[in-house]
Amino acid sequence: MIKQRTLKSCVSATGVGLHGGRKVTLTLRPAAPDTGVVFHRVDLDPPVTLPADPHAVCDTRMCSGLQQGDAKVGTVEHLMSALAGLGVDNVHVDVDAPEIPILDGSAGPFVFLIQSAGLEEQKAPKRFLRVKKPVEYREDDKWVRLEPYDGFKLTFSIVFNHPAIARTGTEVTVDFADHSYARDVARARTFGFTQDVEVLRANGLGLGASMENAIVMDEYRVLNMDGLRYGDEFVKHKVLDAIGDLYLAGHPLLAAYSAYKAGHALNNQILRVLLADESAWEIVTFESAAKAAPGVAGMFEPVWG
Repeated sequence: MIKQRTLKSCVSATGVGLHGGRKVTLTLRPAAPDTGVVFHRVDLDPPVTLPADPHAVCDTRMCSGLQQGDAKVGTVEHLMSALAGLGVDNVHVDVDAPEIPILDGSAGPFVFLIQSAGLEEQKAPKRFLRVKKPVEYREDDKWVRLEPYDGFKLTFSIVFNHPAIARTGTEVTVDFADHSYARDVARARTFGFTQDVEVLRANGLGLGASMENAIVMDEYRVLNMDGLRYGDEFVKHKVLDAIGDLYLAGHPLLAAYSAYKAGHALNNQILRVLLADESAWEIVTFESAAKAAPGVAGMFEPVWG
């Protein structure tokens, strides 16, 4: 059968929060089958547990955050994306601040951490959330859609009135039957504009942002000396975010996702629309990768010991 995965060992990293600017220590720990992804605010007394859950998403301004009572943990999407891309079903995430560290602004460092800890398969079937009929959510000219698909495919289009973005690819399709998460998606960084800095910081956002953890642009160009990592890094980062946002459903999706000018808020809304209609989805398992569709079998990176 296609099995659930967890980590082989604990692993930690320290960085700053993108929006709060505070120093943060993150520790990933193995978890038992069917635990899911569970965050723990270990700096609080007593510690507060925040399971990954689309209905617990509390703040979608520039990130996805979870809330349980008065406790919050923000900017979970890059870590969630790496966990989804490497097929990690069960993990405890200890954090000593109200935000996951931004590290380099991509999911690449989280992929490295997970690979450093090692992955192990568990004696339990991996549970997929299969979309059975199309669902859609719209706000003005922005929209996001999930449709049935034997695998996981994402198509994203962005529109920014900026010459540096216009010179790159602004639409991309990533199908994990053909693409590698670690190679093709994980290194795409978040991005921002110098002219927005004052407004963001006045609203308590972007306090930890720098050219070390984001692509920064003035009115005309990318300011980072090393340039872009992908020719379509901007839209690839939107795909990276969507993978993380959708993994808050608690299971890997079998679906085709498509979006136009969407972000964290719409990604959360489409999950809520989907889960509210019980005829639109089902939970499935597979006896073996050989019996699954090629798109399903190709969704995950190999297990590292």
